[in-house]
Amino acid sequence: MATATQVQEFLGTGRRKSSIARVRVRAGDGKIVINDRSLEEFFRNLQQRNAAIAPLIHTNTRDQVDVWIKVSGGGITGQGDACKLGIARALKKMNPELEDALRDADQLTRDGRMKERKKYGLRGARRGTQFSKR
Repeated sequence: MATATQVQEFLGTGRRKSSIARVRVRAGDGKIVINDRSLEEFFRNLQQRNAAIAPLIHTNTRDQVDVWIKVSGGGITGQGDACKLGIARALKKMNPELEDALRDADQLTRDGRMKERKKYGLRGARRGTQFSKR
């Protein structure tokens, strides 16, 4: 039984709102797969596509690594930002010298904003009930 050469993979987890992305990065030729679909097929909007691959562009590693992502929960914007953070964390593990470039581009900071909870007596988090004169 022949043993295959082991290719080293680097893992990163990204979160945004209620989305969670599990990212695997390895040396390759620039292939990006998200939930078994291509990047263009998964993120149809150019804004989310650019947000997801921003760490690869800032570090000039777009054509040097292959990326596999499993993302779940939330909406398309939260998933794009979760992918961004997961890719940045995996790139940092892969090459610690990239940390300064990623931090300067604000790619390693988690966006902690969450949906505000609904308060009792109100229609939403802050909106009150409609005033009735009669």
